[in-house]
Amino acid sequence: MSTSTPVGGSVLLRPASRLGAFLPTPGQPRPLFTIDGIRYEAIRELVRMQTGEVLMLARRHPERGGTLPGLCFVRRLANPSTTLRRTRLGEEIQLAFRLRHPAIAQVFHRKVHRDALHVVMEYVDGPSLETLVSASVARGQPVSEAFALYVGAELAEALHHAHTLTDDAGKPLGIIHRDVNPRHVYVGSHGEVKLMNFGAAYSLVIEREESPASLVRGDVAYASPEYLERLPLTPRSDVFSLGVLLVELFTSKHPFDVQDVPRPTLGLSPLRVEVLPSLPLTQMRVLLARFGPAEIEAAMERLSPDVKQLLHAALRSEPEDRFATAADLRDALRAALVRRHPGYGRQEAANEAARLLAEGSVLRDVVEFGEGGLFPEGLEEHELEGLEKK
Repeated sequence: MSTSTPVGGSVLLRPASRLGAFLPTPGQPRPLFTIDGIRYEAIRELVRMQTGEVLMLARRHPERGGTLPGLCFVRRLANPSTTLRRTRLGEEIQLAFRLRHPAIAQVFHRKVHRDALHVVMEYVDGPSLETLVSASVARGQPVSEAFALYVGAELAEALHHAHTLTDDAGKPLGIIHRDVNPRHVYVGSHGEVKLMNFGAAYSLVIEREESPASLVRGDVAYASPEYLERLPLTPRSDVFSLGVLLVELFTSKHPFDVQDVPRPTLGLSPLRVEVLPSLPLTQMRVLLARFGPAEIEAAMERLSPDVKQLLHAALRSEPEDRFATAADLRDALRAALVRRHPGYGRQEAANEAARLLAEGSVLRDVVEFGEGGLFPEGLEEHELEGLEKK
């Protein structure tokens, strides 16, 4: 089941959280498991995917009493159906343990509980970009240019770290995220930006079991043309995905409108998606096969020339025409931020996100937000903040 929000003429399908009488709440938490003398209990389901994957907000308790400061995320992963896929899942988590960067949500533990693999992750006390974009759509005004430039630069830095990571022997791991989208980016209360969920990541790790050739992992609405045509991937693929995300952040509209794109019956190799995408796979393949600078220009006609130039360089159809690395995109974004909005940083980003969330809490009956538990009925924003301090 999914919800839909009209964005830029297209309908983006958003994963819906399951709402029901038996979900955990702060007053009635769901016991989970114990790791190294620390007991974990879920107090809120934030996102539930079609695959069965669930993102939960959890509290921690030492077994000898008391409560550890702060909260954490616990992600319950979907059970793979084959031994090979279970092996792949384990390798994905091993890769995630290696990613240590201030702009990447850290993975702390993994635990098999009730025959399902759970991952304990760093808690980010703020909304996803999906929620912020939804709030900006509801109020009829995008986030500020400075906010988008700041967030984009932080994400490009995080991707550069992943792309250039090596193993213990210094050999490149060749990690490509493959699913950079607003649901996987959170903005914390201090303005920190955190990229999450490398579960769809590709890597060059030797003997790593790769996805079947016909399987598209991640949300195709943010996929690069070469990924949907099953061509070799490089960091430029993530650069393209980040470019799509940035257009949506700058404008509150997804750049691709597939409503008038025909659904061909011949000429396309068969592909299947792992999860229900925000936009239809076939129409996205047709659109990306023929799109060019004119389509991108139309999507961002009101942006400044500086911003247009760097987004064009991120969204070229041919990979070799894009920024060569995420670091190059990061540098362009930071230069534009310093030139156009000197002094804008974490505190300013935190203040802007807080203002947008405050407006979003008023509009929560008007718009479908990304996290089903961010402003749940019966728990107001100030109450959630109170939980963080316990």
